[in-house]
Amino acid sequence: QAHVVESGGGLVQAGASLRLSCVASERAFSRSAMAWYRQVPGKEREFVAAISRNSGTTRYGDSVKGRFTISRDNALRTVYLMMSSLRPEDTAVYLCAVWPDYPLLEDAPLAGYTYWGQGTQVTVSS
Repeated sequence: QAHVVESGGGLVQAGASLRLSCVASERAFSRSAMAWYRQVPGKEREFVAAISRNSGTTRYGDSVKGRFTISRDNALRTVYLMMSSLRPEDTAVYLCAVWPDYPLLEDAPLAGYTYWGQGTQVTVSS
């Protein structure tokens, strides 16, 4: 079972930037599709971004397109989420997800992830 740990959250003002990191212990990290989701109490978990095994494909939720960028470093078993132009409505717990041994090299799935981290809190003040 993969061990997934997020970091980089915090309290920022609207308009600021923040970079989240996620380290996964999955030995075959380079064969894993990776994604970020976010969760607000009382609301459904929301897809934020996903990245394919070879970084060739990225997908974003409509609410973050043009502001957030997902990337990965397979050598470091790390996926990043660069968040810019943050808004108060971006406030949430951000969760990293792993789909190990994903069969397609250049696909970034929107759902179906197996392993999840505990999340990191991002709070954006107005």
